[in-house]
Parts: sequence; C-alpha cells; structure tokens
Amino acid sequence: MIFAFICCMTLIGCSNSQNTNESNHPHKTDLAEVKTSTIPASIVRVVDGDTIKIKLDNSKEETVRLLLVDTPESVHPTKPVQPFAIEASDFVKKLLPVGTDVEIELGTNERDKYGRLLAYLYTNEKMVNQLLLEKGYARVAYVFAPNTKYIDEFRDIQEKAQLNEIGIWSIENYATSTGFAEKKQKENESPIACTNPEIKGNINSKGEKIYHVKGGQHYEQTKPEMLFCTEKDALKAGFRNAKR
Repeated sequence: MIFAFICCMTLIGCSNSQNTNESNHPHKTDLAEVKTSTIPASIVRVVDGDTIKIKLDNSKEETVRLLLVDTPESVHPTKPVQPFAIEASDFVKKLLPVGTDVEIELGTNERDKYGRLLAYLYTNEKMVNQLLLEKGYARVAYVFAPNTKYIDEFRDIQEKAQLNEIGIWSIENYATSTGFAEKKQKENESPIACTNPEIKGNINSKGEKIYHVKGGQHYEQTKPEMLFCTEKDALKAGFRNAKR
C-alpha cells in the first residue's frame, strides 16, 4: 500500500486521528479540520479540473484523481470543451502552481482502474475537492463505497451552490446526476469509434503529449490520462506516437 510505504520510508510524520469512522465526524465548513492521515507531495502539473500530477517525497510521480467530484471536460479526446471546463481547470492551475507543496489524503481504495491515486488534496489547509464544489465548478460524482468519507458534507456544499445557481448550476439541466448534458449529435457527425478505447494518451512532466498502442514497449506500464479509439483521434487531440 502506497500510504504505508511513504509513512515508513520518510521522516515526515503522518497526522493521525483516533477515530476515522466516516459516520462519526461532525459536518464542518472547512473539511481540512477533520482530515486524517496525509502524505506530503508537490505539484508537477494540473491536467484539468479534477486530475493533477504530483511528485511524492520519494521522487515518484503519480496522477491524482480527486475523489467524489467531477468537473466538465476540457481535454477529452472525443468531446468538445464543455461549459465551465476551462474555468475549473484555470481555477486549479492558479491555486496549484508547479512546485506547490500539498498534502493528499488517500481513499480507502487507493487507485482507480487506470492506476491513478484517488484522494482528497489539500493546500494551505484548504481541500481542493471542497473548493471546486463551493465555486460551482464540480458536481458530486463517482460515489463508490468505501471511498465516501466526506460525501454528506460534499452534498451539502453542492446543494448551496445549486441554490445560488453558480458555475455549472447556472445553466438549466446542464449538470445532472449522470454527468454534463451534451448537445444532440449533429447528423453529419460520426459516432464515437468504439466503446472500449485502448490507445493510451499520456502527458509527461515536460508537457509532451504521447500516445501508446498495444504492443508498444511502454504500453503496459503507461498510466493513461486519456484513452483513444483510433490513432487519428489521438493525433487530432495533439498527441504524437511513442517512438518505441
């Protein structure tokens, strides 16, 4: 488990709470007040509103997917930029410049199927997941037990944003429980090429967009930030083929 490894291998103490029962902590306006064990890291790059590249104290780079929130798509290979996607991404980029020291609180299940860390991310004693909901840049989403520690607080925050009609909630019927409403596909548009895209798109620490196809030297170990149905889709999104 990455959390146990980092705590054992670094001299930085992990703050612990005597009681981490998710149903026992009181609702707080500032959720940083009830965070439990965290891991120190620094920002490498903000991919979009809810996906961030970090560097751990052991110099290993990881991609973090913020838990329980979903921002509109700004870099999806098969979707246009959605309303408030750029605002959400720019907000996080301004909040987390390259090199910013942060803390991550991992979910009980630490990784998703793409190998990304699932976490709550803190900067200056503020939780980024929470701030996105407060600003109306994200909806509560991907609620899967046991990664539900702050779900009640998040839903309360979202309700306030909805009532105030800010951000994504300012557009009627745009943000829903299943995602962000897309305009009907035009008759001359082609449908998505496949239902199970396998071409892996990765953006490295230098900002280079590289895609990997099955059989490539680095395909298996590559953790995708985007998936594509065809190489044409990858090229259209600004990615180049891996050299090997």
